[in-house]
Amino acid sequence: MSQPAATTLDHHHDPSTTTGIPNKKLLLWAFLASDCMFFGTLISTHLIYRLHPPPDNPNPTQVFNIELTSFSTFILLMSSLMMALAVNAIQRGNLRSMRSSLLATIVCGCIFLGCQVSEFTTFVEVKHVTITNSIFGSTFFTLTGTHGTHVAIGVLWLGLMYIRSFKPASGLSGPALLRTVVHVLVFAAAAGLLFVFIVPGLISLFVDGQPFAAFLHHTGLPLGGEVAAVAALAWLARPAGAVDFSAANANDVESMGLYWHFVDIVWIVIFTAVYLLEYVFASATPH
Repeated sequence: MSQPAATTLDHHHDPSTTTGIPNKKLLLWAFLASDCMFFGTLISTHLIYRLHPPPDNPNPTQVFNIELTSFSTFILLMSSLMMALAVNAIQRGNLRSMRSSLLATIVCGCIFLGCQVSEFTTFVEVKHVTITNSIFGSTFFTLTGTHGTHVAIGVLWLGLMYIRSFKPASGLSGPALLRTVVHVLVFAAAAGLLFVFIVPGLISLFVDGQPFAAFLHHTGLPLGGEVAAVAALAWLARPAGAVDFSAANANDVESMGLYWHFVDIVWIVIFTAVYLLEYVFASATPH
């Protein structure tokens, strides 16, 4: 009896659909197209109001911390590289490399969110710019906050995909189901502690010059919790037999990568239109 010919997985086309594009990917492209119009509206609104600012509008160049925002932008761009490596790894069937790249992408996303939390806190508590006391604050917080929400959703999606890669081939039941639930909770705790407490604390320590004693007082407990959560994640990632995740799932990871790259591209536009243009206009305006 002749052996069946080996088939090669095509991760970019699906012959079972009329379009040749996997349905999941086609649905995501449709969502991203609508999201383009949504962000285009928010960015345009911010720029239109900036052309005719009211007298009491704050001066953005005196509010922004361009160094911090540039750093967070660089981190988000690096996350796109890690995401691309994750997609390439699963297409080659390298599950371990995919997991490492996904974790690196998640960490980069959490650092970006932590920088945004620190930035928003400074705006409100130090610069006294809120979403209600000026047109600039209203459009700025709405635009960047919406993008930050997209990043947070992406981090959650990445984390769930990472945990999904540990699903036993025998299915989720009994101890395996409990392990998965614990994995989700520990991941959520690790990500939350990182971008809500630890990254803003480190920024206060190294950028704002906060005393180390004050840093330990405010961040010591979350830092200990983060170490415990990372240790728990390492324990949960131990090999536990065959898993139901392989190169056949590459389209799922690639679809997730499309969303993440879209979020990164949107931020490049926001960073240019909202932050950099303010410094260009300031330098071109005669004093």
